[in-house]
Formats: sequence, structure tokens, C-alpha cells
Amino acid sequence: MTKDYYIQPDAPDPVLSESIVMELVHRHLSEAISVTGVDENGGEARTYSIDQNWILKTQRPQQLRPKTSLKKEVFFLDCLKTISGVRVPKVLGYGKEGKNIEYTLMTRMPGVAIEYAELNGVPRQKVLMGLGQMLRKIHELPQSLFLESRLFPGDHSPVDVRWRFGNLFDDVIELIGKSSQPWSFPIDPIKISRLAMSALPDVDMWVVLHSNPGPEHVFVFPETHQLSGIIDFGDAYFSHPVHDLRRFRSPEDRKAVFAGYIAEAPVSENFIQTWRVAQAVTDMIAIVRNPDYSEAAKEDLDQILKEFQERDNFK
Repeated sequence: MTKDYYIQPDAPDPVLSESIVMELVHRHLSEAISVTGVDENGGEARTYSIDQNWILKTQRPQQLRPKTSLKKEVFFLDCLKTISGVRVPKVLGYGKEGKNIEYTLMTRMPGVAIEYAELNGVPRQKVLMGLGQMLRKIHELPQSLFLESRLFPGDHSPVDVRWRFGNLFDDVIELIGKSSQPWSFPIDPIKISRLAMSALPDVDMWVVLHSNPGPEHVFVFPETHQLSGIIDFGDAYFSHPVHDLRRFRSPEDRKAVFAGYIAEAPVSENFIQTWRVAQAVTDMIAIVRNPDYSEAAKEDLDQILKEFQERDNFK
């Protein structure tokens, strides 16, 4: 796996004037009235709120990279629009203007991101189980559609998936080495990574993933504590499904997502073992970067390592 890079890091990145934004919007939505806000979050895209119900999303030129694609996101969203129980933005228009403007017009996802919602206890578990159920439906889409589009990078063999996990563990070890927080788990992170990689099976599936269905991209209705939907499919890629299931730092949150994922149909032992490896790498990140979840992550990692050892002894 190669590291990410930006194609044109020095390209100008102006905020579009309201007149230009509305000209693009009116090509697809004549009843729109005005720009009501601009989201400057520093990511690969900039979003313009249109009235109360729509979003114009533009690719930021200096943040253009091979991994991210508005065209890819539009394709994915179109594939999902008729899937019962999967709630994503509806694409109203896509296009390019000149050399530097690529845009998508879509509906706004109602509610707020889980990251900003006061959502705890049973309501949080129910939402995350609903997310797991939604991800299962996304992963079960016919994969030929995505392969034939030639828009999606990623993994297409057990070796590819193993390579991705190896890079993840390398990145985490580097993160731990640079952290100002001392490593507080009794086993050395390099030894943990070797144990986990030894436990990783030759996977028997790979599908198109959202990439990061985590707290910033999963929306809820704050009044009712119901799951609203998922946004931001621009980083989608092929790999093992567990990479979509590991995006919450809290072990309790991850277990709720996984419980929803298997609620209507079980997964194989190969899948479960791959899931353990994915949890191990996420626990390591939480231990060093997320103080609120550090102790829970240590307990979870300890249990996973015991399961690895029991499996080796059984073999």
C-alpha cells in the first residue's frame, strides 16, 4: 500500500461567491433561494448550505488526492438510493465548471453527527446497532457494479488485506512512538502487532466500504435519538468489511455496531477472527489517543490477546 498524497497542493482554494454557487445549484434545482452557510472544516471538500434542505459540495483543488473522488461518491450514492433501510443523501446533480470546480448537489442529511449529539446508554446502543444493520446491507450490494465502474481502489486478495493491516499496525506503532503519552499497556506494541498479524487469517471476502462510518459521518435525530443516516462516501474503497466496523474508539460502541451487523445473519469464523485483529489495532489507537476510552480499550485488548493465545494453543 502506498501512502496518501495530494496532487496539486499549491492550487488556489477560493470560497466561491454566492452568485457562482447559486448558478451551479439552479442548473439542477430551480426553486433554491440562497446560500445559508459555508462549512470550512479543512477537509477535502467544502460544503455550501442551500436554504435548509440541500448541500452543494465542492472538491477543494489543493486537497485533491487519488483516494477521494466526488464522482465516486455520486456513483456509490446512486447505487444505494433504492436499498431499503439505507439512508444516505440523494444526489440532485453533479458536474464540473472550468478546470477548478467539481461539485455535487445533494439533499442535506437531517439531524446531527453522533460526535455532537448527547447520546448515551441504551439509545446510543440502539443507534449503533442500527448502523451495523445498515452497513451489512451496504456490504451486501452486488460488487460487480463497483468493479466495472473502475472508480474504487483497494484490496482484491487475502494478500492485499494482510498488507493493509500490516501498514495499519506500522502506523499505530509510529503514532505510539511520537505520542507524548507513555505506552501504558504491559505488552510492547510491536509484540502486539506481531501477535495480531499472526492471528490474521487469509480472508475470504472483500467488498466496497464507506471508509469511515464513524462519529462525524453518522447522523441521529437529537430529539428522538433515532438513526438518521450516513454521509460522505468519497473515500470508498475495497477491503474487508471489518474496516467499516472499527471506526468507533469505544469498545462498547464497536460491539454495538458488530451486534447490529450480525443481528439478521451470522458471519463466518474467518470473519470473526479478522474482526478481532481489527479491534486490536483500534484498541491500541484508543489507548494512546483517547483518554476517555483508554482503560476500556486496555481491558478489551487484553481479552483479544487471550483469545489469540487460546486459538494458537487449540491449533
